[in-house]
Amino acid sequence: MRRTTLVPPVLVTALLAAAPPAAAASGPAPGAPAAAVSAGRTAHWEPAPSAPWDLPAGARCDVPVHGEPVVDEVVRRVLETRPDGTARRVAYKGDLVVRVTNQRTGASYDADASGTAVVEYRADGSQFWTVLGPVLVGVGENGGNLARGLYLIDGVYTLEIGPAGYKTVTMAAGSTDDLCARIG
Repeated sequence: MRRTTLVPPVLVTALLAAAPPAAAASGPAPGAPAAAVSAGRTAHWEPAPSAPWDLPAGARCDVPVHGEPVVDEVVRRVLETRPDGTARRVAYKGDLVVRVTNQRTGASYDADASGTAVVEYRADGSQFWTVLGPVLVGVGENGGNLARGLYLIDGVYTLEIGPAGYKTVTMAAGSTDDLCARIG
């Protein structure tokens, strides 16, 4: 089932990258271009595409993993900016399906990460996500309240990413799907 997405493409890149989210080099920066911001928000939805990514064995799964969007219709809208014009709160929506592939065996799974989210980008580099529906979340060793892994989290929940990248999922209702197990 497809859902409207408010999933920042930064999620796929930043949540899966080995570096903390604030330091992730790939993917768009959380700040909105000043020209696109009027009265503290963008006047329209703008494309927010996801980039392919690779993770070495042990980073999230026991095997090396490649992720590639096969459907990516994600757009974003800045809801609130800081005085310097950078984004403070951003909404994301649009279909996002990521093919997650075991690079050793070629086994793959198409993860429908078409959830909805509003993300608060904090001045200290942390993020607070309010989410409805499935989102792809990667957790490193001792990097969150979930075990190391790559998950499709579905339901109603919040995701807090600390300044150092520690991820805390607080589930109101929902489920987690272990994608590492799916692609073995």
